[in-house]
Amino acid sequence: MRVVFMGTPDFAVPCLRRLLEDGHEVVGVFTQPDKPRGRGYTLCPPPVKELALEKGIPVWQPTKLRDGSALEILRQLAPELIVVVAYGRILPKDILDCPPLGCVNIHGSLLPKYRGAAPIQWTVLNGDPVAGVTSMYMAEGMDTGDMILTMETPVEENETSGELFDRLMELGAECLSRTMKLFEEGNVPRRPQQEEEATMAPMLDKAMGQLKSFDQDAKAIHNLIRGLNPWPSVTIPAANGKNLKIHRSVLVAGSGKPGEILDSKKLVVACGSGALELTEVQPEGKGRMTGGEFMRGARLTKGDNLFRGE
Repeated sequence: MRVVFMGTPDFAVPCLRRLLEDGHEVVGVFTQPDKPRGRGYTLCPPPVKELALEKGIPVWQPTKLRDGSALEILRQLAPELIVVVAYGRILPKDILDCPPLGCVNIHGSLLPKYRGAAPIQWTVLNGDPVAGVTSMYMAEGMDTGDMILTMETPVEENETSGELFDRLMELGAECLSRTMKLFEEGNVPRRPQQEEEATMAPMLDKAMGQLKSFDQDAKAIHNLIRGLNPWPSVTIPAANGKNLKIHRSVLVAGSGKPGEILDSKKLVVACGSGALELTEVQPEGKGRMTGGEFMRGARLTKGDNLFRGE
Protein backbone atom coordinates (compact mmCIF):
# COMPACT_ATOMS: atom_id res chain seq x y z
CA MET A 1 0.00 0.00 0.00
CA ARG A 2 0.99 3.61 -0.55
CA VAL A 3 1.56 5.08 2.93
CA VAL A 4 2.70 8.25 4.68
CA PHE A 5 4.16 7.56 8.12
CA MET A 6 3.96 10.02 11.02
CA GLY A 7 6.02 9.29 14.13
CA THR A 8 8.85 10.62 16.26
CA PRO A 9 10.43 8.61 19.13
CA ASP A 10 11.96 5.15 19.53
CA PHE A 11 8.51 3.63 20.04
CA ALA A 12 7.59 4.41 16.43
CA VAL A 13 10.76 3.04 14.79
CA PRO A 14 9.83 -0.68 14.72
CA CYS A 15 6.50 0.21 13.09
CA LEU A 16 8.19 2.14 10.27
CA ARG A 17 10.73 -0.62 9.82
CA ARG A 18 7.97 -3.26 9.70
CA LEU A 19 6.05 -1.31 7.04
CA LEU A 20 9.16 -1.36 4.85
CA GLU A 21 9.88 -5.03 5.53
CA ASP A 22 6.31 -5.93 4.61
CA GLY A 23 6.76 -4.25 1.22
CA HIS A 24 4.60 -1.18 1.67
CA GLU A 25 5.48 1.96 -0.27
CA VAL A 26 6.28 4.61 2.32
CA VAL A 27 6.29 7.77 0.22
CA GLY A 28 7.02 10.21 3.02
CA VAL A 29 7.66 10.59 6.73
CA PHE A 30 6.43 13.38 8.99
CA THR A 31 8.21 13.79 12.33
CA GLN A 32 8.91 16.42 14.98
CA PRO A 33 11.67 19.01 14.46
CA ASP A 34 15.21 18.22 15.58
CA LYS A 35 15.86 19.09 19.22
CA PRO A 36 18.99 20.14 21.13
CA ARG A 37 20.44 17.46 23.40
CA GLY A 38 23.44 16.95 25.63
CA ARG A 39 25.69 19.46 27.30
CA GLY A 40 26.50 21.14 24.03
CA TYR A 41 22.82 21.40 23.03
CA THR A 42 23.60 19.85 19.67
CA LEU A 43 20.59 19.53 17.38
CA CYS A 44 19.71 15.85 17.08
CA PRO A 45 17.17 14.25 14.73
CA PRO A 46 14.30 12.15 16.07
CA PRO A 47 14.83 8.36 15.80
CA VAL A 48 12.16 8.06 13.09
CA LYS A 49 13.95 10.65 10.95
CA GLU A 50 17.22 8.73 11.26
CA LEU A 51 15.63 5.53 9.95
CA ALA A 52 13.77 7.36 7.18
CA LEU A 53 16.94 9.03 5.89
CA GLU A 54 18.79 5.73 6.11
CA LYS A 55 16.13 4.19 3.86
CA GLY A 56 16.03 7.14 1.47
CA ILE A 57 12.51 8.26 2.42
CA PRO A 58 11.68 11.99 2.14
CA VAL A 59 11.19 13.63 5.55
CA TRP A 60 9.11 16.65 6.58
CA GLN A 61 9.26 18.30 10.01
CA PRO A 62 6.51 20.93 10.06
CA THR A 63 6.06 23.11 13.14
CA LYS A 64 2.40 23.69 12.25
CA LEU A 65 -0.26 21.42 10.81
CA ARG A 66 -3.15 23.86 10.54
CA ASP A 67 -1.80 26.41 8.05
CA GLY A 68 -2.47 24.28 4.97
CA SER A 69 1.17 23.60 4.02
CA ALA A 70 1.26 20.08 5.47
CA LEU A 71 -2.06 19.28 3.81
CA GLU A 72 -0.70 20.41 0.45
CA ILE A 73 2.34 18.12 0.83
CA LEU A 74 0.07 15.19 1.68
CA ARG A 75 -2.13 15.84 -1.32
CA GLN A 76 0.95 15.74 -3.55
CA LEU A 77 2.14 12.51 -1.94
CA ALA A 78 -1.34 11.01 -2.39
CA PRO A 79 -1.15 8.19 0.17
CA GLU A 80 -3.90 5.63 0.42
CA LEU A 81 -3.42 5.58 4.18
CA ILE A 82 -1.62 7.60 6.85
CA VAL A 83 -0.05 5.58 9.70
CA VAL A 84 0.56 7.49 12.93
CA VAL A 85 2.67 6.16 15.82
CA ALA A 86 3.62 8.49 18.68
CA TYR A 87 3.88 11.50 16.38
CA GLY A 88 3.31 13.98 19.20
CA ARG A 89 0.89 16.27 17.38
CA ILE A 90 -2.89 16.39 17.06
CA LEU A 91 -3.97 15.99 13.43
CA PRO A 92 -6.58 18.47 12.23
CA LYS A 93 -9.71 17.23 10.48
CA ASP A 94 -8.56 18.18 6.98
CA ILE A 95 -5.51 15.91 7.36
CA LEU A 96 -7.55 13.12 8.94
CA ASP A 97 -9.86 13.26 5.91
CA CYS A 98 -7.06 13.49 3.33
CA PRO A 99 -6.23 9.82 2.57
CA PRO A 100 -9.08 7.73 1.08
CA LEU A 101 -8.62 4.96 3.68
CA GLY A 102 -8.19 7.36 6.59
CA CYS A 103 -5.54 7.60 9.31
CA VAL A 104 -4.55 4.66 11.51
CA ASN A 105 -2.83 4.94 14.88
CA ILE A 106 -0.90 2.40 16.99
CA HIS A 107 -1.42 3.19 20.67
CA GLY A 108 0.45 1.64 23.61
CA SER A 109 -2.54 0.50 25.66
CA LEU A 110 -5.67 -1.61 25.53
CA LEU A 111 -8.10 1.15 24.65
CA PRO A 112 -10.25 2.74 25.88
CA LYS A 113 -8.01 2.42 28.94
CA TYR A 114 -5.11 4.87 29.18
CA ARG A 115 -5.79 7.42 26.47
CA GLY A 116 -3.11 10.07 26.32
CA ALA A 117 0.63 10.61 26.40
CA ALA A 118 1.92 8.03 28.91
CA PRO A 119 -0.14 4.83 28.64
CA ILE A 120 2.74 2.43 29.29
CA GLN A 121 3.92 4.21 32.42
CA TRP A 122 0.42 4.37 33.90
CA THR A 123 -0.09 0.67 33.19
CA VAL A 124 2.89 -0.05 35.46
CA LEU A 125 2.11 2.66 38.01
CA ASN A 126 -1.33 1.14 38.54
CA GLY A 127 0.06 -2.38 38.82
CA ASP A 128 -1.96 -3.78 35.91
CA PRO A 129 -1.22 -7.47 35.24
CA VAL A 130 -1.84 -7.10 31.49
CA ALA A 131 -0.71 -4.49 28.95
CA GLY A 132 -1.08 -4.24 25.20
CA VAL A 133 -1.40 -2.20 22.04
CA THR A 134 -4.35 -1.10 19.94
CA SER A 135 -4.67 -0.17 16.28
CA MET A 136 -7.48 2.26 15.59
CA TYR A 137 -8.94 4.68 13.11
CA MET A 138 -8.04 8.20 14.13
CA ALA A 139 -10.73 10.70 15.08
CA GLU A 140 -10.60 14.32 16.24
CA GLY A 141 -10.61 13.38 19.95
CA MET A 142 -7.64 12.15 21.98
CA ASP A 143 -7.35 8.42 21.18
CA THR A 144 -11.11 8.15 20.72
CA GLY A 145 -11.33 6.48 17.29
CA ASP A 146 -12.87 3.12 16.46
CA MET A 147 -10.61 0.19 17.30
CA ILE A 148 -9.33 -2.31 14.74
CA LEU A 149 -7.10 -4.78 16.60
CA THR A 150 -5.78 -5.25 20.13
CA MET A 151 -2.86 -7.42 21.23
CA GLU A 152 -2.12 -8.28 24.86
CA THR A 153 0.92 -9.27 26.90
CA PRO A 154 1.34 -10.02 30.62
CA VAL A 155 3.24 -7.54 32.81
CA GLU A 156 5.86 -9.09 35.09
CA GLU A 157 5.87 -8.21 38.80
CA ASN A 158 9.23 -6.42 38.66
CA GLU A 159 9.05 -5.13 35.08
CA THR A 160 9.79 -1.42 34.68
CA SER A 161 8.08 1.02 32.34
CA GLY A 162 11.22 1.10 30.23
CA GLU A 163 11.29 -2.67 29.86
CA LEU A 164 7.58 -2.82 29.02
CA PHE A 165 8.08 0.04 26.55
CA ASP A 166 10.69 -2.02 24.68
CA ARG A 167 8.36 -5.02 24.46
CA LEU A 168 5.30 -3.03 23.44
CA MET A 169 7.03 -1.19 20.62
CA GLU A 170 7.79 -4.57 19.02
CA LEU A 171 4.24 -5.76 19.71
CA GLY A 172 3.02 -2.52 18.14
CA ALA A 173 4.91 -3.33 14.95
CA GLU A 174 3.27 -6.75 14.80
CA CYS A 175 -0.15 -5.21 15.43
CA LEU A 176 0.44 -2.73 12.60
CA SER A 177 1.53 -5.50 10.23
CA ARG A 178 -1.67 -7.45 10.91
CA THR A 179 -3.74 -4.29 10.56
CA MET A 180 -2.20 -3.51 7.18
CA LYS A 181 -3.08 -7.00 5.95
CA LEU A 182 -6.70 -6.34 6.87
CA PHE A 183 -6.62 -3.17 4.78
CA GLU A 184 -5.12 -5.06 1.85
CA GLU A 185 -7.88 -7.65 2.15
CA GLY A 186 -10.54 -4.96 2.40
CA ASN A 187 -11.85 -6.45 5.62
CA VAL A 188 -11.07 -3.96 8.39
CA PRO A 189 -13.29 -4.18 11.49
CA ARG A 190 -14.48 -1.12 13.41
CA ARG A 191 -15.27 -1.41 17.10
CA PRO A 192 -16.44 1.79 18.80
CA GLN A 193 -14.81 2.47 22.16
CA GLN A 194 -16.96 2.33 25.27
CA GLU A 195 -16.70 5.85 26.64
CA GLU A 196 -17.74 4.83 30.14
CA GLU A 197 -14.63 2.61 30.33
CA ALA A 198 -12.20 5.31 29.21
CA THR A 199 -9.35 6.42 31.46
CA MET A 200 -6.61 8.96 30.85
CA ALA A 201 -2.82 8.63 30.97
CA PRO A 202 -1.42 12.16 31.31
CA MET A 203 2.24 13.03 30.94
CA LEU A 204 4.44 12.26 33.92
CA ASP A 205 5.64 15.04 36.18
CA LYS A 206 9.04 15.09 37.88
CA ALA A 207 7.34 15.83 41.19
CA MET A 208 5.70 12.39 41.07
CA GLY A 209 9.06 10.86 41.96
CA GLN A 210 9.56 12.76 45.23
CA LEU A 211 8.84 10.09 47.86
CA LYS A 212 8.42 11.65 51.31
CA SER A 213 7.82 8.51 53.34
CA PHE A 214 7.34 4.74 53.19
CA ASP A 215 3.92 4.98 54.84
CA GLN A 216 2.16 3.47 51.83
CA ASP A 217 1.68 -0.21 51.11
CA ALA A 218 4.86 -1.87 49.81
CA LYS A 219 3.22 -2.86 46.53
CA ALA A 220 2.11 0.72 45.82
CA ILE A 221 5.64 2.03 46.38
CA HIS A 222 7.08 -0.81 44.29
CA ASN A 223 4.74 0.10 41.42
CA LEU A 224 5.78 3.75 41.73
CA ILE A 225 9.48 2.82 41.55
CA ARG A 226 9.14 0.63 38.48
CA GLY A 227 6.53 2.87 36.86
CA LEU A 228 8.84 5.91 37.02
CA ASN A 229 11.84 3.96 35.68
CA PRO A 230 13.58 5.27 33.58
CA TRP A 231 12.06 8.76 34.08
CA PRO A 232 11.75 10.64 36.34
CA SER A 233 12.73 7.93 38.88
CA VAL A 234 11.81 7.88 42.57
CA THR A 235 14.01 10.00 44.85
CA ILE A 236 14.06 10.14 48.66
CA PRO A 237 15.94 12.36 51.15
CA ALA A 238 18.18 9.68 52.66
CA ALA A 239 19.63 9.53 56.16
CA ASN A 240 23.18 10.30 55.01
CA GLY A 241 22.17 13.86 54.14
CA LYS A 242 21.92 13.45 50.37
CA ASN A 243 19.14 12.46 48.00
CA LEU A 244 18.91 8.84 46.99
CA LYS A 245 17.45 7.77 43.66
CA ILE A 246 15.75 4.35 43.66
CA HIS A 247 15.86 2.50 40.34
CA ARG A 248 14.71 -1.01 41.26
CA SER A 249 12.99 -2.85 44.08
CA VAL A 250 11.42 -6.22 44.89
CA LEU A 251 8.63 -7.10 47.29
CA VAL A 252 9.80 -9.02 50.38
CA ALA A 253 8.35 -10.17 53.69
CA GLY A 254 8.90 -7.99 56.72
CA SER A 255 7.42 -5.32 58.96
CA GLY A 256 8.54 -2.39 61.05
CA LYS A 257 8.35 1.37 61.32
CA PRO A 258 8.00 2.85 57.80
CA GLY A 259 11.51 3.60 56.53
CA GLU A 260 13.23 1.27 59.02
CA ILE A 261 16.01 -0.92 57.61
CA LEU A 262 15.20 -4.57 58.36
CA ASP A 263 18.39 -6.33 57.25
CA SER A 264 22.05 -5.87 58.14
CA LYS A 265 23.38 -6.54 54.61
CA LYS A 266 20.53 -5.87 52.16
CA LEU A 267 18.63 -2.59 51.87
CA VAL A 268 15.29 -3.99 53.02
CA VAL A 269 12.96 -1.20 54.13
CA ALA A 270 9.70 -1.47 56.07
CA CYS A 271 6.63 0.14 54.51
CA GLY A 272 3.21 1.03 55.86
CA SER A 273 2.32 -2.57 55.05
CA GLY A 274 4.94 -5.12 54.00
CA ALA A 275 8.52 -4.37 52.97
CA LEU A 276 10.70 -3.67 49.94
CA GLU A 277 14.27 -4.57 49.10
CA LEU A 278 15.80 -1.65 47.22
CA THR A 279 18.05 -3.60 44.85
CA GLU A 280 19.44 -0.77 42.70
CA VAL A 281 19.95 2.77 43.96
CA GLN A 282 21.96 5.85 43.06
CA PRO A 283 23.27 8.26 45.69
CA GLU A 284 23.40 11.91 44.73
CA GLY A 285 26.52 12.61 42.66
CA LYS A 286 27.43 8.93 42.22
CA GLY A 287 26.72 6.02 39.89
CA ARG A 288 24.24 3.20 40.31
CA MET A 289 24.94 0.55 42.93
CA THR A 290 23.24 -2.23 44.86
CA GLY A 291 21.34 -1.47 48.02
CA GLY A 292 23.95 -3.33 50.05
CA GLU A 293 26.77 -1.25 48.58
CA PHE A 294 24.90 1.92 49.48
CA MET A 295 24.39 0.74 53.07
CA ARG A 296 28.09 0.08 53.54
CA GLY A 297 29.08 3.43 52.05
CA ALA A 298 26.50 5.34 54.11
CA ARG A 299 27.28 3.28 57.24
CA LEU A 300 23.68 2.22 57.67
CA THR A 301 22.62 -0.99 59.35
CA LYS A 302 19.61 -2.88 60.62
CA GLY A 303 17.36 -0.72 62.80
CA ASP A 304 18.37 2.60 61.20
CA ASN A 305 15.81 4.67 59.33
CA LEU A 306 16.56 5.34 55.69
CA PHE A 307 15.01 8.79 55.71
CA ARG A 308 17.01 11.90 56.53
CA GLY A 309 16.74 13.18 60.08
CA GLU A 310 15.03 10.15 61.59
